[in-house]
Amino acid sequence: MSDDRTAVRPMGDEPRRRLAAALRPLITMTVASELTDEALLEAAAAIEEIGRGLADRAGPKRARQQPDIASAAQEFFPTSPIIGMVNPLAPPVRVRVVDGADGGRREIRAEANFDFAYEGPPTCVHGGVIAETFDEVLGAANLASGNPGMTGGLTIRYRKPTPLRTDLRIEARFLRKEGRKIFSWAGIYHGDVLTAEADGLFVEVAPAQFLAIAEGNADSADPAMLEAIRAEAQRVGAASDVHPGSG
Repeated sequence: MSDDRTAVRPMGDEPRRRLAAALRPLITMTVASELTDEALLEAAAAIEEIGRGLADRAGPKRARQQPDIASAAQEFFPTSPIIGMVNPLAPPVRVRVVDGADGGRREIRAEANFDFAYEGPPTCVHGGVIAETFDEVLGAANLASGNPGMTGGLTIRYRKPTPLRTDLRIEARFLRKEGRKIFSWAGIYHGDVLTAEADGLFVEVAPAQFLAIAEGNADSADPAMLEAIRAEAQRVGAASDVHPGSG
């Protein structure tokens, strides 16, 4: 059974989604369309002007929310370069949560159609894009099953060329957990043909460890997200020496 619940989105998400959707075909045309120099220069000038206008009105980095497993899977990583609806770099890959076979743990099903911006060998999806897609859908599958973790390693097998501009099906599922190690699997299908698959090794990160990582990157961290991570570490009692506002 599909999980089609609608997530509560931050204020301003719909205009941001609209802007991202408007930018995607521009990226594709810039990469792949036959265009005159005049048309390209006119477009560049117009976009540069828009960029200056946005820069004048832009504030600091907006707050990033932690993934909410109670929301629709498409909302797990809204700014992701793979599934993020507000990221113009994302195709986007469309993801949803389904029940596992025989009542098993929840899994991820996804649909993708990669345009020319994602081309590697002629007519084929770039292998690095495939790897990035696997990393994302495996992470989402782990979240959906209640076993979140950070990527420790991916073993990818490119079985057949994965075609561009073609509807593709993706499956991803959590397999098992051994201590802090999380094992999962994903595959990309063109019709019934498996074109690539990946075995993922993820590592469970305790709140105190994740806090240490975030605080180590404090210069580039979102303060609101840092506070949320700190609060979670305090909630589970994993960092007794951490105090609100420290770091």
